[in-house]
Amino acid sequence: MTKLDALWFDTTKCFINGAWVGPISGEQLALTDPSTGEEIGTIARGIAADIDAAVAAAESARHGEWARTPAFERGRILARIGELVLSRVDELALLEATDVGKPLTQARADAIAMARYMEFYAGAADKIHGETIPYLDGYTVYTLREPHGVTGHIVPWNYPMQIIGRSVGGSLTMGNTCVLKPAEEACLTALAFADIAREAGLPPGVLNVVPGLGAEAGAALSAHKGIHHMSFTGSVSTGQLIQAAAAQNVLPVTLELGGKSPQLVFDDANIEAALPFLVNAGIQNAGQTCSAASRILVQRGIYNEVMDKMAVRYRKLRVGPAIADLNVGPLISASQKDLVTGLLAQGTDLNIAAQGEIIVDAPANGNYVAPILFEGVEPNHPLAQTEIFGPVQTIIPFDTEDEAITIANGTDYGLVASIWSQNGARQLRLAKALETGQVFINNYGAGGGVELPFGGIGKSGHGREKGFEALYGFSKLKTVAALHG
Repeated sequence: MTKLDALWFDTTKCFINGAWVGPISGEQLALTDPSTGEEIGTIARGIAADIDAAVAAAESARHGEWARTPAFERGRILARIGELVLSRVDELALLEATDVGKPLTQARADAIAMARYMEFYAGAADKIHGETIPYLDGYTVYTLREPHGVTGHIVPWNYPMQIIGRSVGGSLTMGNTCVLKPAEEACLTALAFADIAREAGLPPGVLNVVPGLGAEAGAALSAHKGIHHMSFTGSVSTGQLIQAAAAQNVLPVTLELGGKSPQLVFDDANIEAALPFLVNAGIQNAGQTCSAASRILVQRGIYNEVMDKMAVRYRKLRVGPAIADLNVGPLISASQKDLVTGLLAQGTDLNIAAQGEIIVDAPANGNYVAPILFEGVEPNHPLAQTEIFGPVQTIIPFDTEDEAITIANGTDYGLVASIWSQNGARQLRLAKALETGQVFINNYGAGGGVELPFGGIGKSGHGREKGFEALYGFSKLKTVAALHG
């Protein structure tokens, strides 16, 4: 795929109030294929005025038909969205691969995950209940879970489909209406999702999508007085700006930010079982993953063995265009490539254990970086502390359990960690001691797990997405106390 000339939706427009409308600016932004560096089309350059129109449509919709739609019927609509996503998996995967640069197999998995979010939330829609509270004689007290109103969603470029599924899907489930600002680098599947939702019967105005620059459309959305809850996934610096803007309107904010996630490998670990996770969790999506396992902490007695076996796998990694469906695709943009290579310049004092290989016929203007594995890294080295957002891993030795905990917790982040050990007591001790939002034992990621609450602490953010916790976050709690004597 090289040009966007045969799609079922209009990439050059915004989706507002159930219709495709041209941006008020009249301007377009270029879309570039990360695999080739070529321009493949344009998207609308939405601005504050477009956000105003989208918020107004969402505000009107939340008081209209959507407000009277029972929870089970919201679930049916979400289920239909999921079915339509599955019917277009191959098309959506090709869009995502072209737009983001990820290998087709990974892009296809993301499309299936988006459908799975819709299926999960469809089943959960009528199962979020309040409770009755025993109180004073003569009172009946109960709680209600109600929608916030209009929710704003700013979605990054690395996993558009998955993050739309877990964010927008969760919000719609609770009866909110949504305004979505996708990343300007990769918004094709966001626009496709809007059209799929329309086809599935989502009423006009319930979901609105405004492409545009973060400093224009994104800033306008996060500061908008008509928004009642903000959800953002992306960088720490942008998350800080969004939270500051939302604070002016005293909005609740869900932030899923960066990470420097560790895998802790002890000398009683099943190394062969661990190896695929140790490598793949670091290089998936070219390392452009908030929960990427970029730090591998290995007990000294097995350090050389683990390093050597990881190195063997690294040397077999192949990097190339998304359409080639290799292990690793390009980074999202030339600027991201420059950022990663600039950070790698800080590692000239480190030993390289192994590197992957960019295939010889990869397009010259693609944003390719060969995966790289650094050995013997000190815990405080910049490459062991900074979120690189590229296919880069560091192996760090440790001696004792306490030392492993100290190193694992020794960054500003706390998103994900994993423990590789056969010792059940150690597993429980470390699961409690690790300062992170998710802990995996003898695995990493648990297959995606749409049911599993996801989010971080520290500079990894706050609030939770996925599972029922996400639905609680996309609702407000009301307490009703009735005195009846």
